Amino acid sequence: MKLPRFQMRIPIAVVAVGLVALVFSGWALRPDGYLDRVFRSIDLLGKVYKEVSLNYVNQLNPEKFMRGGINGMLNALDPYTVFIGPEEASDVDLMTSGKYGGIGITIGVRDGSITVISLMEGYSAQRQGIREGDRILEIDSKTLKGMKINEVRSLVRGEPGTEIHMKIQRAGELRPIEFVLQRQEIQLRSVTYAGFIDDGIAYIRIERFLRTAGDDLRKAITELSTKRKIRGVIVDLRDNPGGLLEVAVDITEKFVPKGSIVVSTRGRAPESEKRYTSNQDPMLGDVPMVVLVNHNSASASEIVAGAIQDLDRGVILGTQTFGKGLVQTIMPLDYNASLKITTARYYTPSGRCIQELDYSNRNDDGAVEPVPDSLRKEFLTLAGRPVFSSGGIMPDTTVKEDQQSELHAALLQKAMFFKFATEIRSRMTALPPSFRVSDSLLSAFQRFLANEKFSYETASEVKLKELRETAEKEKLDPAVFQEVRRLSESIDHAKDGEFRSRAAEMREGLLLAISDQFGGDSLRIAASLPFDRDISVARSLLESNAAYKTLLTGRKK
Repeated sequence: MKLPRFQMRIPIAVVAVGLVALVFSGWALRPDGYLDRVFRSIDLLGKVYKEVSLNYVNQLNPEKFMRGGINGMLNALDPYTVFIGPEEASDVDLMTSGKYGGIGITIGVRDGSITVISLMEGYSAQRQGIREGDRILEIDSKTLKGMKINEVRSLVRGEPGTEIHMKIQRAGELRPIEFVLQRQEIQLRSVTYAGFIDDGIAYIRIERFLRTAGDDLRKAITELSTKRKIRGVIVDLRDNPGGLLEVAVDITEKFVPKGSIVVSTRGRAPESEKRYTSNQDPMLGDVPMVVLVNHNSASASEIVAGAIQDLDRGVILGTQTFGKGLVQTIMPLDYNASLKITTARYYTPSGRCIQELDYSNRNDDGAVEPVPDSLRKEFLTLAGRPVFSSGGIMPDTTVKEDQQSELHAALLQKAMFFKFATEIRSRMTALPPSFRVSDSLLSAFQRFLANEKFSYETASEVKLKELRETAEKEKLDPAVFQEVRRLSESIDHAKDGEFRSRAAEMREGLLLAISDQFGGDSLRIAASLPFDRDISVARSLLESNAAYKTLLTGRKK
């Protein structure tokens, strides 16, 4: 059910009206009344702030001191209840609307320089020739040397329709290049890829739940349906951190039967108890469906996955999700500030809350522990399959995530794939349709790493270094140090052969980085599909009707 926009502000109105009603009824003024305790605490807090601000030995920054007090209070709750200052207001707008004024680039720091990390298709930067890997030297005649990334981001963003002058340094060019770009309203995409991975099997990646996600998904399914008949669909929610609750409902409505319960919410106030049902006919009927999840699938992603699982609409595949079963409401405050506060828990159609951590019960040291297995309650899906509360969404079939090698992780961390791909982009105008990473290109990458003096430290080397330091402190026998040196040499020898033994992993990293340089997100995602184990298992599952039905019913067909 897609909710009208005004309903987002209902929790605020409920709190305000309820507070006024209680105060005027006289109930809250009773000595043992909860609100009386609240008002006395507010009075005490205000007096402490005033006395310290006026009488502390050193002059304080009143705003900074106030922010510290607010953060101290909220830190006693959960990490999702936060104060949002005026300087962060634009981030809230971006989180909910997905819109801002800019030129369509993502920036980051590479080797101490502000660098273009990625481009959004169809916007000024991409259309006028900015490339990934370009180093930004100046914006509107202001040098970026010494600026923080947030300061540079503020210079890039602005009112749509205004101009921005940018000077960049590009690999292979002797002189800086100047661009005059026009800011546009940038609309982030929730659906970043939609295509067919096999005959009739559609793959749709949803990376975030912005306000337009439901419309984006509807458009993607419609376009895919015009190309060929969809006989199976894979919806990828991996690494999707969530977003707006009503958008999660809108996404789910595209797949589940009309009238189905999607999610319900309950908080302290009776008014917070709501039930959201599907008001749309599903777009794909009962076409077999697999939803991909991992530990970074959270919040709204878990609402979708939980509804699909509880309604037995599709198979959930991957690893256990994050376990965020709390709902936040943004409440406006004075001075252009706001408060994001947890106001309710949400429950999947079977009635379970999947919240992993119980922030209301902390240890003596203040740590929060997961809900123990003994307290996890069993619920049943529509077909009678057992599912459990707390701990996120457990997949119907688990596929362990590939363990990235330490070499690959270090290459990513130090942006080596990115830098090499930038060099390739500077020498090529287009990427051949059947591009593959050849042996010669792999060798060129190895030479590039040598020229860059790339090095990395393995976990074994870290432990060995700790052992050596401990041995030195304890003044152990020289034979111990001889053994440490022998182990160090063995590790060095193993690292020398790591690149060759990880050749397939290196090819994959290069292919994705180079594809991203030439075609952005869409080409990079398309290039990644053949390497993706989750997608391979999901495709096999969709092609085996018996295995698919067995997972959804628990009975062999």
